[in-house]
Amino acid sequence: MNQLQTTNEKRRILGIDPGVNITGYGVIDQTGQQFELVEAGVFRGGKGALPARCLRLYQGLVEVLESMKPDEMAIEQLYSHYQRPRTAIIMAHARGVLCLAAQQREIPIKDYAATQIKKVLTGNGRASKGQMQLAVCREFQLTEAPEPPDVADALATALCHAFIGRS
Repeated sequence: MNQLQTTNEKRRILGIDPGVNITGYGVIDQTGQQFELVEAGVFRGGKGALPARCLRLYQGLVEVLESMKPDEMAIEQLYSHYQRPRTAIIMAHARGVLCLAAQQREIPIKDYAATQIKKVLTGNGRASKGQMQLAVCREFQLTEAPEPPDVADALATALCHAFIGRS
């Protein structure tokens, strides 16, 4: 166990659900076994050429990194159906600029497969979006699921990182 997990030191975790159109983010504070939702939202790549969209994603994350000052970043791994390789390539551009923004600030990055995040939060690696939203609501005592679903996915990614990091 590392020192953070054996003390009540606070660590701030940024969870990212990467997307070219919409990237969800969630910032949580972990103190021992307690979690606090600090901020969550989305930034958008918008329309237009891929380089311009990637720039907007990069700028959006930079703004979050500078205002929230996370200690660590957790990001969902790329997944694309083998019949849609173009989607994977486009998503890789978005994920790359997001990782670049964090790496430039020397923020440690850990990535997790969607199935691993689902398994950690619900016990089922094939949990539905609804089940994931319920798990996030339960953990933070939210009365409504975060919208759009990308926000819940980002918070789930941050929680997964926190849970795995303390075990």
